[in-house]
Amino acid sequence: MSQISFHSPTGELSIAEDNGFIVSVDWGWGSLQEETPLLIEAKKQFDAYFDGKLKQFNLPIRPFGTNYQLKVWEALQTIPYGETRSYQDLVHITGGSPRSIGGANGANPIPIIIPCHRVIGKSSLGGYSGGEGIETKQYLLNMEQLFKN
Repeated sequence: MSQISFHSPTGELSIAEDNGFIVSVDWGWGSLQEETPLLIEAKKQFDAYFDGKLKQFNLPIRPFGTNYQLKVWEALQTIPYGETRSYQDLVHITGGSPRSIGGANGANPIPIIIPCHRVIGKSSLGGYSGGEGIETKQYLLNMEQLFKN
């Protein structure tokens, strides 16, 4: 598995590739750094995303999870840039419950590319397990609103 780390507005990010697919995005600096053409392209796309120039990632991904998690993560990828959906909205698409949607979001191995930050609660932003938690989620949502048009 190859990995590249870089500084972003939400902190240090590490992206991992395995057999030609992005398999994880994590906050923090990875210990093993090995640039590949795919990881270099992923970093370019992240830079463009944080600059407000990229609304949709175009990278091969392979998240690992349960069948239900995969179904939720697929649904998350249909939420347009700069928009949000409620946990209940996703229940109507994937089945389960708001709690199971939250669990799948929390287990998302490829955040930002699979935009779990775009899922909010009825009366609050809900949770976020990446970076600085809810502060990171709020940053991503605000940034997308700023660059939406």
